[in-house]
This record gives sequence, structure tokens and C-alpha cells, in this order.
Amino acid sequence: MRLNLIFLFLILAFLSCNNAGKKNSSVINPKYKCSILTKGNSWAYKNSSVTDKIVSEEGIKNWESSETILRTYFKVQKAETFNVALKAKVNLGKATIKVSVNGVSKQIVISNTEFDEVFVGDFTIEHPGYYFVEFQGVQKEGATFGEISEVIIEGNTAQCNIKYIKEDFYYGRRGPSVHLNYEVPSEAKDVQYFYNEMTIPQGNDVVGSYFMATGFAEGYFGIQVNSQTERRVLFSVWSPFKTDDPKSIPDDKKIILLKKGNEVISNDFGGEGSGGQSIRVFNWKSDTTYKFLLKAKPSVNNSTDYTAYFYAPEIGEWELMASFRRPMTSTYIKSPHSFLENFIPSTGDQTRMVKYSNQWLRDRNGKWHKVKNAKFTADATARKESRLDYMGGIENNDFFLKNCGFFDETTSMNSMFSKSEENIKPPQIDFEKLKYLGESSYVE
Repeated sequence: MRLNLIFLFLILAFLSCNNAGKKNSSVINPKYKCSILTKGNSWAYKNSSVTDKIVSEEGIKNWESSETILRTYFKVQKAETFNVALKAKVNLGKATIKVSVNGVSKQIVISNTEFDEVFVGDFTIEHPGYYFVEFQGVQKEGATFGEISEVIIEGNTAQCNIKYIKEDFYYGRRGPSVHLNYEVPSEAKDVQYFYNEMTIPQGNDVVGSYFMATGFAEGYFGIQVNSQTERRVLFSVWSPFKTDDPKSIPDDKKIILLKKGNEVISNDFGGEGSGGQSIRVFNWKSDTTYKFLLKAKPSVNNSTDYTAYFYAPEIGEWELMASFRRPMTSTYIKSPHSFLENFIPSTGDQTRMVKYSNQWLRDRNGKWHKVKNAKFTADATARKESRLDYMGGIENNDFFLKNCGFFDETTSMNSMFSKSEENIKPPQIDFEKLKYLGESSYVE
């Protein structure tokens, strides 16, 4: 009898140690364990603004202020109750932090000076969608509230029910890029002009956004938000020589600037392929419709001249961005498309949206063709399910794109969208005036 009691005591002691800190959890023997790295899935906020100084390649570190709120984002595929723990440590003494999930908060104390799992508690998610684990410092004895390298989620479903960024943290934090690939009407041959109208709804002009209006097989043309005080119009053409270093492009494969507009700066670009780029600093506004016109025409010695024009209602007339010559290319416009991307990782937690209201293609014989159909696609970040906050579609008979900000909706890849029939006339453009603005006598 005595031996049986001792044996029972040892079993209870083992179970107690094995579930230390989890005695109040309803998830005792989890079937899966997900480790969400904070360095790729977290943002730090102070006074309602994002601060980049706390989330780094080492995770959450240098966390000094109780006014700072940190959030680690993830998406739940279906309702579930799961455990949350942190892989964390303090450098000195101990720290008390508040941990919140879905409006429920618990306080924990971190006292270990080496990274270890610190159990928080169990939380219930009643609906699929994006959520975050939020941290806020309460009290500390050292200079910081500690370091957190991972958020650990354990649950009872057959496999991990959580989606989050697991690799390529730079692109994952930027968020998914989304595209509309316009269907060229079958009767449109030798398309010389691509016309599009674009509006950024109020509140969607987030820093780091590039709203691309008239993309083509060899380049792109749109507007972007570079900072709180600077906005730009951007038109670029890739070199046929594949490299990220513009200095390595042979002379016979370089993009040649033929002409540029007033207040336009031209230079080479690299890092995502290389080529010629034109930039105009212009304080465009949200809730304002801007017009974009791209021309492509085969030129001398197996080359093509690409010319971009920009129309701002504040100015009231078409203006030249630039005209570039691309060697080893003889073509009209191919693959007309639009896209939306974020190029600053720290703003990947903010949603942005763009509307495209009026698309036309004009062939070399001067006939306009209305664009009615578009296919939605997204980049590798979306395809790998690192981020699922992306959408495209039709709203009030306008195409639209939306990404970032951890919203719940997701549009299926390769979805097709068709505008309803409308009695819309082609744009009225004085092409002779445009020719005077954009054509160059340059011949090599």
C-alpha cells in the first residue's frame, strides 16, 4: 500500500511539473505547437505611431517604455481555444507585462535571464480571421521590459491552425503585392496607347505605397507616397539586360532618355532589375482622379520608344513625364496591367486601396478599345500564405486593389472580374499636342 502511494505521488508530481504554469489551461496536451518569430510578425507602436527601433532581426528588444505597445500578428483559420506562451527573458531583475489576445488580458512576470518559455494562458477565438498578441509593460526592475523572440501557440486541432510569416521577413512585413492583368480585346491589334484613370480613396495614401496605373511588359508608371511630406510620380523602363546593378549594363543594352518633362528627374535604377527611371515630386491628393497615358512605338535599330504622360486636374492639361528608348525590343504595348505594393516594411500593418475607373487601349490606326475584363493575381508572399490580407475586385463598376493591414478578406488567386456594359466614350485627347510634348528628334 505504501509503495502504491509513493508511485501515485510520483505520477502526480510528474504531471504537475509537465504542466507547470498550465494548470488553469483547458489545453493540457496540445496536438500542435506553432512558434511565431516576433522579428517577422511584430510591430511596435508609441503614441499611435509605428516605431522601428524595438522590432529588429533579433525580435523584440530595447523595450524601455510602458507607453509602447507591441503586437504580433497571425491569422486563425477556424475557431479554437489555444495556449499562448512567450519565449522571453529579462536582462536584470524581473518584469511584469500585460498580454492581451482578442480583448482578454493576462499579466505575467518574466524573471529568467536566459531565453525560456513563459506560459501566459489560454485564449478562445470564436471566428476565423486576423488577430494579434499584444504586449504592454507594467513594471520593471531593469532598464527594459525584456526581450521576446517568439510567440508560441499550442492547440488541439489536428495540425497548426495558424498562418503567419515564416520566412522572407522583409517581404512578409511589406505585405502582399496585388495585380490586375487587363484582358486585351481580341480586335485590338498593335496597341500603341494604354490609358487609365486612378483614384486613391481618402485614408489609403499610406507612406510606402506605390499605386501603379499603367504597367506594361517592359516597365511601369504610377504614383507613390515616399514620406509624410513627399509624393512622387514615377515612370520606369527595364533594360533588356537582366541585372540588379545598373552599372553592369553594356552600353548597347542601356535605356536611353530621349526627352523628359519639366520638374522631372531622370536616372538609372537597380535592385529589382535595372533600367531608366523618371521621377517627378508632385503633391497628388487622395480622393482625386488622375489620368495616365502610355505610348509604345517601334523605333530605329530594333528598339522601342516608350513615352508617358500624366494629367492632374489641379493643372488641367497633359504633361510629359519622359520618353525612353529600349534597345533590342520592337513592340507595341504588351501585358497591360496595374498593381499595388508597399515598399516600406514598417507600414505593412496599414491597409491601402486604389480604384481604377476607366481603361482604354488605342491601336496604331487610331481606334479606341474599351477594357472590360481583368484577372487578379498576387505575389509570392501571398502564394506562400505568409500574408493573406489581399483583395481585388469591382466596386461601383471600378476595378480595385487592396492589401496589407491584416484585414480578414482574401480574394482567390486568378479570379476574373468583368465590368458591366456602359455607354462611356473614349478619352478626348489632342494627340498632335502630345506628340509635340513627347516626341524627340533623337536618332542614333
